[in-house]
Amino acid sequence: MDPIKPARAVKEALERAVDKIADLTAPATPGAPSSTSPAVDEPTEPGEPLPRKPDQTEPETRTATGAQTGANSREQQGAFLTTSTGTRLRDTDHSLKAGSRGPTLLQDHHLREKITHFDHERIPERVVHARGAGVHGVFVGYGNAEQVCKSAFLREGESTPVFVRFSTVVGSRGSADTVRDTRGFATKFYTSEGNFDLVGNNIPVFFIQDGIKFPDVIHAAKPHPDREIPQAQSAHDTFWDFVSLHTEATHHVLWSMSDRAVPRSYRTMEGFGVHTFRLVNAEGATSLVKFHWKPRLGVHSLEWEEAQLLSGVDPDFHRRDLFDAIEAGAYPQWELGIQVFPDTPEQTFEGIDLLDPTKIVPEELAPVRPVGVLTLNRNTTNYFAETEQIAFHVGHLVPGIDVTDDPLLHARLFSYIDTQLSRLGGPNFNQIPVNRPHAPVNDMLRDGLHQHAVHSGVAPYKPNSLDGGCPFQAGADTGAYAEIAAPVAAAVKERKSPASFSDHFSQPRLFYRSLEPLERQHIIRAFTFELGKCYEQAIKERQLRVLANVDTELCAAVAAGLGLPAPEPTAVLPEVTPSPALSQLGKRWPTDGRVIGIVVDATDPSGLDGVPALQRAITDAGMTPLVIAARGGELPLELTAQRTFLTARSVEFDALLVAAAPPPAPDAVPHRAAVDPRIVLMLQEAYRHAKVIGGWGTASAALTEAGIGLDDVGVVVGEDPAEVFPQVLDLLAGHRVWDRFPASAT
Repeated sequence: MDPIKPARAVKEALERAVDKIADLTAPATPGAPSSTSPAVDEPTEPGEPLPRKPDQTEPETRTATGAQTGANSREQQGAFLTTSTGTRLRDTDHSLKAGSRGPTLLQDHHLREKITHFDHERIPERVVHARGAGVHGVFVGYGNAEQVCKSAFLREGESTPVFVRFSTVVGSRGSADTVRDTRGFATKFYTSEGNFDLVGNNIPVFFIQDGIKFPDVIHAAKPHPDREIPQAQSAHDTFWDFVSLHTEATHHVLWSMSDRAVPRSYRTMEGFGVHTFRLVNAEGATSLVKFHWKPRLGVHSLEWEEAQLLSGVDPDFHRRDLFDAIEAGAYPQWELGIQVFPDTPEQTFEGIDLLDPTKIVPEELAPVRPVGVLTLNRNTTNYFAETEQIAFHVGHLVPGIDVTDDPLLHARLFSYIDTQLSRLGGPNFNQIPVNRPHAPVNDMLRDGLHQHAVHSGVAPYKPNSLDGGCPFQAGADTGAYAEIAAPVAAAVKERKSPASFSDHFSQPRLFYRSLEPLERQHIIRAFTFELGKCYEQAIKERQLRVLANVDTELCAAVAAGLGLPAPEPTAVLPEVTPSPALSQLGKRWPTDGRVIGIVVDATDPSGLDGVPALQRAITDAGMTPLVIAARGGELPLELTAQRTFLTARSVEFDALLVAAAPPPAPDAVPHRAAVDPRIVLMLQEAYRHAKVIGGWGTASAALTEAGIGLDDVGVVVGEDPAEVFPQVLDLLAGHRVWDRFPASAT
């Protein structure tokens, strides 16, 4: 027998006896850390884990949605909306405010839970605005804003470094630039008084009036969660299901279906601060304002077919266009302007609620006053270090600028910092080089992940004497930021919006009726395309009911395209005064930075005469000439082909100049035509997209092969490029030859 076994048997019997005695004695003193008393010596025999203490039970086997484990137990449970802890909610459309027009309250636990969870849905990519392009620049103030704002960066001649990030909203980082979407226009001013972030869009309104709805609209617009499609577009059921039910989105939807949602370039894109802000001047007087970015090149857009082609031909089109323009010295510029309104207790102007982010104030009622100019003049060195790690926040304010009680803005004030904590790994994201202020920093924030500063002293608190009292609080005379002492009306806590927020149709109607017939036709086509991609018939019919309350012509045309009857309006359509400033057409703009394609036939040197001089003339006009030939590389007359018939497409050019009718190149698809079929396609696309076309020499043969009349609108044919180019340049000032195709929409 093993001599160890008798000893073990005795030990086990003794332990059983001890346990028996323990059961018969009084309860043990609470606080024992383990279910059994440890031995003096370290245990050396392997054994199973100790059991739980008698006062401990294992958690119930429930899923994250509160159900017992089993089939389908991970699905959502119950008929009612709840918090993540199962508390039923009676309202998820309105933040808790101090009165319907009062500020949003920090105690709104549902708002904070909803936004916090939304902010942390993606790691590390941005949930929205993931697809972006960033560049550096400088802002110079005009000095004419001093009567309303004391901010130093608006002073005359004050030069402030900036970083600007343009972006789409819905798509992932790998999506295309030219999708139909809202674009972000976020600017970080590194001012002498600290960083100021103006975080806006290229559309002046938003889908929602209250920030508590932000997760809803983005969840609806994002790809369907079951299949993760469609990517970076709103032409699907969940988006239209939401906006057809949530009619406060109607104004933004009209803008999204307009040409504004497919800009020609970031350089030709308008920007808006969306919200109403409060400014204060040196004397303490306040005004309400809306911020505008006006591009010096004008507001221009892509044709929808161009946008679709570019998504495949060059999904990086917008960022490439921006970077190439800066590298070529064609620095994009915008004027920063403000619409100024009296700071009245009602916070309205001409009957328009200034706290409603789904409303605009037409420029005819409140002109936009230019207060400075932005020039983008330097590309990034590293995309991740700069563009991906740039951290914006609407709460980054400087003296002279304050927020209002816009409930969407208040949710953003919470959301941005919360998002950066997740994306950038901790609270020290402002120490990343691209986020660092250019003003002295002496905060009492310490430690945390990614701490780059090496703080001295021993007293990061106030008051203190050990650090000599430093840092000291600044006063009004030393440039301190102070929230404007705006009165808050006596009110009750409630989840409610003011009555003025319930008008969801008059401004969409104003926008639609302010556009030219061609632009309205584009909106009709966009609605017809987007709704035509929806599967559920009920959603199409519901959205038509919404459109009926905007404009009967719009509703009837979209209904006809969908093969559905047009419903009657359920409300009286208001009379509106059109705002011509909302239209992109009918104006002339600088042609700086345009790209001109020049088609040549390298096998016919005589057709190249005048092309070198034409290149110089295009460059002298601030534009970029690109020669398109059958093959790349050097050509006669010291010319170089930057594009070939294989690599060039019409969508990258603002105008086409044709020096010849080149025969099919060796790499052309089999054909019987006398002209290379890719040049014919290029001309047909440019013509269809209302672009200017010029030609000389044997170009008429290529135009005829493409079915283009030599005397058609916007087609310039002459003896040589010196005769053709000035006429082409004049037509380019209108961006496109819109008169080529009269619109059917009235």
